[in-house]
Amino acid sequence: MAIRQLSETLINQIAAGEVIERPASAAKELIENALDAGATRIEIATAGGGKALLRVSDNGSGMDAADLELAVRRHCTSKLSETLENIRTLGFRGEALPSIGSVARLSIASRRRDSAGGHEIAVNAGKIAHLRPAAANPGTIVEVRDLFFATPARLKFLKTEKAEAGAITEIVKRMAIAFPAVRFVLSGSDRTTLEFPATGDDHLARMAQVLGKDFRDNAIALDAVREEISLTGFAGVPTFNRGNSAHQYAFVNGRPVQDKLILSAIRGAYAETIPSGRHPVVVLSITLDPALVDVNVHPAKSDVRFRDPGLVRGLIVGAIREALARDGSRAATTGASDMLRSFRPGFQPYAQRPQTAWSAETSPSRPYQPANGFGERPQASFDGLSMPTARAEPPFPPQPAAADTTARYPLGAARAQIHANYIVAQTEDGLVIVDQHAAHERLVFEAMRKALHSKRLASQVLLIPEIVDIPEEDCDRLMQHAGELSELGLAIERFGPGAIAVRETPAMLGEVDAHGLIRQLADEIAEWDTASGLSAKLEYVAATMACHGSVRSGRRLRPEEMNALLREMEVTPGSGQCNHGRPTYIELKLSDIERLFGRS
Repeated sequence: MAIRQLSETLINQIAAGEVIERPASAAKELIENALDAGATRIEIATAGGGKALLRVSDNGSGMDAADLELAVRRHCTSKLSETLENIRTLGFRGEALPSIGSVARLSIASRRRDSAGGHEIAVNAGKIAHLRPAAANPGTIVEVRDLFFATPARLKFLKTEKAEAGAITEIVKRMAIAFPAVRFVLSGSDRTTLEFPATGDDHLARMAQVLGKDFRDNAIALDAVREEISLTGFAGVPTFNRGNSAHQYAFVNGRPVQDKLILSAIRGAYAETIPSGRHPVVVLSITLDPALVDVNVHPAKSDVRFRDPGLVRGLIVGAIREALARDGSRAATTGASDMLRSFRPGFQPYAQRPQTAWSAETSPSRPYQPANGFGERPQASFDGLSMPTARAEPPFPPQPAAADTTARYPLGAARAQIHANYIVAQTEDGLVIVDQHAAHERLVFEAMRKALHSKRLASQVLLIPEIVDIPEEDCDRLMQHAGELSELGLAIERFGPGAIAVRETPAMLGEVDAHGLIRQLADEIAEWDTASGLSAKLEYVAATMACHGSVRSGRRLRPEEMNALLREMEVTPGSGQCNHGRPTYIELKLSDIERLFGRS
């Protein structure tokens, strides 16, 4: 078979297969062109999910007649010099417009600010029409109709109109976050109008527009530099999480990217602070010399390749973890609103209920008597119970219950324990409800993690070793890592076929259910054991141990113990969530409480 030169139209259609995968891809390319032209206002209109119509209008620098004729030809661009070493624009390949024109009906009307009139050019399935004068405002209007009509097979791979419209919305959101000084308007017959007014240099205000106003109150500022790379942005507190990773935004030199390295670094930074299946809300902006990053990895320009990926990953993980250690212990502010919404739909504040006659039991002349003893000091019984501790003294040193003084602390003064698991504390402007098991679990884990990096954890020798019967293969896995488990204060050895003898347990855990702990560790090691051993997973093991050694639900605490737990939470990093990522406390402001009673 003889080799022949492909036609220009077919070449463009092949290129379009890489550059224009769906309507959202076309929207991305057109918005990038508008931003590169210096636009401060960009309007996007769609119909049929972008398949029937995609129009992008901007007030940028515009193009003259000569520019328009070149703009629709492949590899014609104003954004590159002679090399790819110094790319500082979003677009640079010169493929987007001719690729779109090869598979759709494309028209471009543009006018420079210093020109008396504008010009328009059209491309229909790769065929370029003659340039003609046109009335136009300064800037550019690009209109794409009947996308992929010239390649019908491609239409079969598109999703529903609603899904394609949603993909365009996500593109606009990412661009809006990257360029807060630009006003974006997204409208069309297939959607409700979405508008992001310009916020100037206030990046957090723009993020609040896109991610919701709650993000502002639950975001921790990031600002870190390592060698020639800087990282800025905001990381949400761990308890402010979502069901998917769609709320994670990353930008490299202002370019929105969806890079696997960056997403992996985010997961690593939040390890053990977020429940399985949940994802943090993060906005990261990485700035570095363009020569240190390759943005020409793929025609879609959503992936990048760093010259030193390890340095970038370390910067992201380190910056987020430092921020979480500094300010990530607070619970999400959405906890209170979620709690209020959880009340049954039929709930009515007292002031809104119909007035009824007083009954004998609720007569104003009779003081209210709590039927369940709430408000009275609980009669704690500590028979057979012990607080986990590494020393002989109580794990929470007794403190004077100076209510007026203690209430000034961030988590307030303990007032009651309900259902033998929840501590109710009064603050200066509200109250806090603490899950004692989840909170203490986090405190124990942080103590174990801190000790991991200094020395072998202290252990306590069992007077009579605990014998745990487990399958032979689980015994083998555990014994392969006996040395690493010993570093955590857990000493084990074989005890015949299908059995493990536990001779020492971590002292800080106190009384431990050795059988449950060994079985759970065996299951976890079986799930993620590798040839590299357990060294990289010691913190996971520590988290498992912490859960088994924490104050259990049902453990009644004395007032001084409850206050000591609150004080310890205030100085422990990450205490706002347990090792599984669930919140350890919820705060209700007085305004929230007053809403429940119809006083606000």
